[in-house]
Amino acid sequence: MNLESFRKHCLSKKGVTEEFPFDEETLVYKVMGKMFALTDIESFESVNLKVDPEVGEELREKYACVKPGYHMNKKHWITVLMDGSVPDKMVLRWVDNSYELVASALTKSQKSALESM
Repeated sequence: MNLESFRKHCLSKKGVTEEFPFDEETLVYKVMGKMFALTDIESFESVNLKVDPEVGEELREKYACVKPGYHMNKKHWITVLMDGSVPDKMVLRWVDNSYELVASALTKSQKSALESM
């Protein structure tokens, strides 16, 4: 997978914005202002995704390319090394799961606004 296909997938989701809140290299995707994915645009060597803690633990045990979230809460975030060891479809499914996890925790008014988009 390349950066552009990752971007396109993230941006295809309802209510998503693309931002650089930390620096010029760290691209952050948010749903209704809440982060669900991050990556470095210079290298695109990895992506950070939000996960359910149990799922994150399972993924880290099963896949060598899945690490605790780099510079993130290690319990709730994973870093996926984009080394080609897992199919792109699987990584995109993990992106979808991250988006859904964050969207499900939005406030009632945020969820309503998201639904009306």
